[in-house]
Amino acid sequence: NMNFRVYLYMGVVGSSRVMCDNVPGLVSRQRQLCQRHPEAMRSIGLGVAEWTAECQHQFRQHRWNCNTLHWDRSLFGRVLLRSSRESAFVYAISSAGVVFAITRACSQGELKSCSCDPKKKGSAKDNKGHFDWGGCSDNVDYGVKFARAFVDAKERKGKDARALMNLHNNRAGRKAVKRFLKQECKCHGVSGSCTLRTCWLAMADFRKTGDYLWRKYNGAIQVVMNQDGTGFTVANKKFKKPTKNDLVYFESSPDYCIRDRDVGSLGTAGRVCNQTSHGMDSCEVMCCGRGYDTSRISRMTKCECKFHWCCAVRCQDCLEVVDVHTCKAPKSAGWIART
Repeated sequence: NMNFRVYLYMGVVGSSRVMCDNVPGLVSRQRQLCQRHPEAMRSIGLGVAEWTAECQHQFRQHRWNCNTLHWDRSLFGRVLLRSSRESAFVYAISSAGVVFAITRACSQGELKSCSCDPKKKGSAKDNKGHFDWGGCSDNVDYGVKFARAFVDAKERKGKDARALMNLHNNRAGRKAVKRFLKQECKCHGVSGSCTLRTCWLAMADFRKTGDYLWRKYNGAIQVVMNQDGTGFTVANKKFKKPTKNDLVYFESSPDYCIRDRDVGSLGTAGRVCNQTSHGMDSCEVMCCGRGYDTSRISRMTKCECKFHWCCAVRCQDCLEVVDVHTCKAPKSAGWIART
């Protein structure tokens, strides 16, 4: 379910049949949906950039930093060959990204097949009293339904362990977007008093979903297939059974220290590390004990900022000299060759 997105993001235009026939890696069910809803495909294409950026934000201090630049159009390349927890996160965040993109397009009137949430009509009650549903509530149910049909179509063919894992993580991603629907209201009444209120439901920023799935990534549960091949059991009996909100994975992650095409690792050579940190972004951890090079660079920064009443901040431009630390490459450069 990865291939179509970057291709669309690159701005494929023309008839929907031509477009859909040229998106690499679609299964026939996805091609049908693409031809029926070409404008939905374009919305998803634009969403690619957002969820890729969100993935890179969440992994910015880690050895695997969700870097997609070195891969072909299949976007996440070989990292998805592994059934690792990184793969679980990618499936969840991309599935959430499709929900978010489609739901937003519905609210903005960009899709023929949906609009605002039709169920949010009439009056209702909350802890502040009565209100009327108005405005445009985000139709997240439609977003979820479309994402389920489109993204999951890729896995429906396979009944193997990996397909079950992907379906589980896709669903966890869809559910994550739904968690962060918030009620927004507008007051109408004498001098803005809230005797009359109009309310609607809106999705929160995608960052909220990203932060939530990041916590789920850190608590992801390792599983094994059960005897009859219909589901999972936990690999370690000490851990709780995964819920529908949890991310699941089968294989332990590689350490991502060195370039290894088979596991989708770009290695950490050349990555910037933090000399004063003791965390994942520290030079010791990021460079995997290989050491680092230090170079001195000059950059312009804002300095001597003063607040002027009211309401401006004025700053000087200052030249700052800083040390940048980058991880050394391993002694034998290049990809690992496996015989």
